[in-house]
Amino acid sequence: MKKGYWVVAYRTVGDEAMMARYVALAGAALRPLGARTVVSPRSAVTAREAGVVQATVVVEFDSYEIALAAYESEDYKKALAVLGPEVERDFRIVEGA
Repeated sequence: MKKGYWVVAYRTVGDEAMMARYVALAGAALRPLGARTVVSPRSAVTAREAGVVQATVVVEFDSYEIALAAYESEDYKKALAVLGPEVERDFRIVEGA
C-alpha cells in the first residue's frame, strides 16, 4: 500500500497564538490516524526554479486513503476552523511512489 502525504506551503501565516492553537488541535486530530511530521515549518527551505521560500510542512500517513480521510475528519475540521483569513496555504494531498 502506498503512503499518503500532506504537503503544505504557507504563503501567509497568522499570529503565533492562533498557529499554536491550530497545531495543538491538528496534532490531537492526526495522531490517532498515525500521522508523522517529516518536514516541520521550521525546516530550512531552499527554493529553485519557480519556487518560493515559504514555511513548508510534510505529514506522512500509512496510506493515501488515510491522508484523504484525515483531512475530512471532524476533529481536523475543528483545527481548520482556528485558522483565520490571514492564513493562506498551498495544501496538497499526494500519493507516495
